[in-house]
Amino acid sequence: MSLHFDRPRPLDGITVVSLEHAIAAPFCTRQLADMGARVIKVERPNVGDFARGYDTRTNGLASHFVWCNRSKESLALDVKAEGADNVLDALLAKADVLVQNLAPGAAARMGLSFEALHEKYPQLVVCDISGYGEGGPYSDKKAYDLLIQSESGFLSVTGGAGQDEMAKAGCSIADIAAGMYAYSGVLSALLLRGRTGQGSRVDVSMLESLAEWMSFPLYYAYDGAAPPPRAGASHATIYPYGPFPAGDGGAVMLGLQNEREWSAFCDQVLLMPTLKQDERFCANVKRSANRKALRQIIIDTFADLNVTQIVERLDRAQIANANVNDMRGLWNHPQLKARKRWVDIGSPAGVLPALLPPAINSAFEPRMGAVPALGEHSEAILIELGYTSDAIAKMKQGAVI
Repeated sequence: MSLHFDRPRPLDGITVVSLEHAIAAPFCTRQLADMGARVIKVERPNVGDFARGYDTRTNGLASHFVWCNRSKESLALDVKAEGADNVLDALLAKADVLVQNLAPGAAARMGLSFEALHEKYPQLVVCDISGYGEGGPYSDKKAYDLLIQSESGFLSVTGGAGQDEMAKAGCSIADIAAGMYAYSGVLSALLLRGRTGQGSRVDVSMLESLAEWMSFPLYYAYDGAAPPPRAGASHATIYPYGPFPAGDGGAVMLGLQNEREWSAFCDQVLLMPTLKQDERFCANVKRSANRKALRQIIIDTFADLNVTQIVERLDRAQIANANVNDMRGLWNHPQLKARKRWVDIGSPAGVLPALLPPAINSAFEPRMGAVPALGEHSEAILIELGYTSDAIAKMKQGAVI
């Protein structure tokens, strides 16, 4: 696949100003930047987005920050300092979108509520991302990813079967969910503005975003019914569907979806055709109810096979399967390499690999710009807004930038 980064992108000419930190808003705006938007990230002088300090795992840079902040411009600005409001006003007058995930109520106190901004900048799309949304008894509560995983019921259905075996997701799924809905919400608002000429507000809460993703277990537990049980890495209600150990110490992930696959699994993988008629296993609901007995049968069969042999049988029977990869396996995944999904980007720590966005469009290539240093673009942005060198020097002396 050849890359054509010079082709027009759908958000070319769109300017986004973001008062953002952590994951949800930066993930949203990075995707807008991928599509060609100019994203001006406003950060606190000397400190910046606190995600810059989460770790130093990526050549001295924070892993979260590298992931969520490529292709942006960094403006170091103390938004509470005298004169900072003039800078924000100048930015927003030319902007198409404002994205913010400040502490509850902070944006409104700064005069950045949608109502206040819509009067001054009727074209502006305002996206507010928060833990629980505006209004309601939880509106002022602080919200972090793990807390939302807990509030949304995600923890109750994730992890091992034991009483104390609930587990969080291994990545920031509440932040990611909110960031995705913010991204699609901003795109929808820009499409609407194209028809009406007016900006609108996009209100995204982490709780509502993850609650939407919890809809299967919600409906499974409809009207007081029992929720799906925690089943570790196995599926809660379909069996066999999960990881199984091989005789060489490895493991294979496999999944069956219907009775045709169950028949093929018995005939061609387990080499036990009579198992198809076993009353304990002749329907998914029965296999799931008797999973302990069936698991032992599968483990006993796989004990004499290595991973390669098991996968060969599964592929021959057209049973879905996968490797149980760790991060090294994902970095070196042959499918990602074959489809040329890795490209190099710049950063304050030098060249880094970055994964191209998942949605491939035949008409354009996403922008894959550098991860910015804190305040790297401050002077250039201020000059663009009409500030003189002397004025910028005074702002530096006053710690405004």
